Amino acid sequence: MDGGDTTKIIGISGSPRTNGNSEKLIDMTLDIAENRDFDADRILLSKYSVAPCTACGRCSDAKECAIKDDMTNLYHLLEAADGIIVASPVYFGCVTAQLKALFDRTLMLRRQGFLLSGKVGAAIAVGGSRNGGQEKTVQAIHDWMHIHGMIVVGDNSHFGGIVHAPAESDETGIETVKATIGKMCDVLRMLKR
Repeated sequence: MDGGDTTKIIGISGSPRTNGNSEKLIDMTLDIAENRDFDADRILLSKYSVAPCTACGRCSDAKECAIKDDMTNLYHLLEAADGIIVASPVYFGCVTAQLKALFDRTLMLRRQGFLLSGKVGAAIAVGGSRNGGQEKTVQAIHDWMHIHGMIVVGDNSHFGGIVHAPAESDETGIETVKATIGKMCDVLRMLKR
């Protein structure tokens, strides 16, 4: 960024598989962002254990999550981000259970003053066929972002990155991913003016 400004984009891979399509797409998008002078960091759910929310309510009263797991270390990364791009494989028509657990556990950030509000968000989904549930998966990611008050962007003509596995073979899908991260970078630049 101009003048040493550090704008950070966090990429979240919701896949439990190491080096799968979602992780590769997050790596690709963050490489593009870094080439445009954005700082980037990754949350790869293949490397973290995030338990489901139990709706205990402690995050309302004690201002902390009662569950002590890897999510404790992820809150500050999410809060410090200016942009969040999320990739998920399609599991039975929606996001993975691992990603849904992370989404649910961010309730604490909402209850503590909408700490993700105003961040720019974008989504990528990878399905086993061309029409394998990617748009529904992207919609679930967008729903999470809207609930937090984030600014949601797509790929300039549709909803975001829509990819058919294997990702590296889907030239059309890769173009939607590149357009999505490009849109995120453009909007972040506009907001920083």
